[in-house]
Amino acid sequence: MRADLPTPRFSAHAKAWILDPQVVFLNHGSYGACPQRVLEYQRHIQEKMEREPLRFMGTELEPMLDAARADLAAFVNADPEGLAFVRNATTAVNAVFRSIEWNPGDEVLSNNHEYNACENALRWVVGRACGGQVKLSSAEVPFPIKSPDQVVDAIVGAVTPRTRLALISHVTSPTALIFPVERLVKELSARGVETLIDGAHAPGMVPLDLRSLGATYYIGNCHKWMCSPKGAGFIYVHEEARRGTISPVVISHGLNSTRKDRSRFRLLFDWTGTDDYTAWLSVPEAIRAVGSMLPGSGAAAGGRGTGWDAVMASNHQKVLAGRDTMLGVLGGEAQAPDSMLGSLATVPLPDVRHAEGEPDEQLKDLYAMHKVQVPVIARYHPERWVRISAQLYNDSSQYEYAAAVLKMLLAT
Repeated sequence: MRADLPTPRFSAHAKAWILDPQVVFLNHGSYGACPQRVLEYQRHIQEKMEREPLRFMGTELEPMLDAARADLAAFVNADPEGLAFVRNATTAVNAVFRSIEWNPGDEVLSNNHEYNACENALRWVVGRACGGQVKLSSAEVPFPIKSPDQVVDAIVGAVTPRTRLALISHVTSPTALIFPVERLVKELSARGVETLIDGAHAPGMVPLDLRSLGATYYIGNCHKWMCSPKGAGFIYVHEEARRGTISPVVISHGLNSTRKDRSRFRLLFDWTGTDDYTAWLSVPEAIRAVGSMLPGSGAAAGGRGTGWDAVMASNHQKVLAGRDTMLGVLGGEAQAPDSMLGSLATVPLPDVRHAEGEPDEQLKDLYAMHKVQVPVIARYHPERWVRISAQLYNDSSQYEYAAAVLKMLLAT
């Protein structure tokens, strides 16, 4: 790293992770990062599985999944019977879209801040449903944004008498906004619209109460802000009557099982074929590990605990400070009020020269030469911005360094 640039450092908490010390990692939001303690816990379960595979899969796995699901349910305050593990949030979104029995003339409402993979799944399903007679529409939520009211007005204002389902991110991926999902679920439900809340970023970033939220479907990732191993996500179906109508993307033995001790929802989702289920089984250890890193009672499995409240608050304050540091160097204004941000924020880039659909020539050395790992977003062409993350391992010096590198590259 150049001597004329600030020296980036990790925080004291970084020792809990195995991150490359040469990389300024400000992109926890994309894939998360799993603490070493949790990885070791997962390896222990994998070794247990491989020592006696038949016993593990046939006898031990099911009660272990029940226990892990109970801890996750306590963390997000959900009914465990309506909660199921999946590989990731995209898998859960596909399961919901493919399980719904669409009718000709149904409309599905999305918006211009949604995650591309989820919208692709929606386009794929809608394009084949009822001979193409299901319509996909999109609300235009402004960005930059001044108030959550603008989100509610845009999405609710786009509802028609034919709107059946609304796909809404809890935390938007490209723009890092916390959408007012409690208000949206209430307003849409009052109009007879079902809700699929994409909470890929929400667990571990913001407190969740899925029982009270009442969304028709809520999906989330555990590998991002909860810091579990990759391959751990979940789907939550709020109403008991709907759970029998939702099927996983992969159908296995549960479809014709004659067991009476478990629901159809459980039988279908808990076993989708031979796989490594240890990421799911490691979620309680991630809850314990991260929740014990700051003072509080979050070390015990199950529930969120004050340790987790402290983690969320710390990451929120850190990302706001990081954003302000970068705005001070690069110029520009905050793109959203502080109350609409969690552990992610956007920083607008001034005068970025680029061709649509091509990488920014000025920024090609951001990682290649200077080891700054941060996504450059081009959602609203021609405007571009970087999306920064804050996790316990980040230090204020990393945002100073990233800002200095960006300013240098943009000046060339």
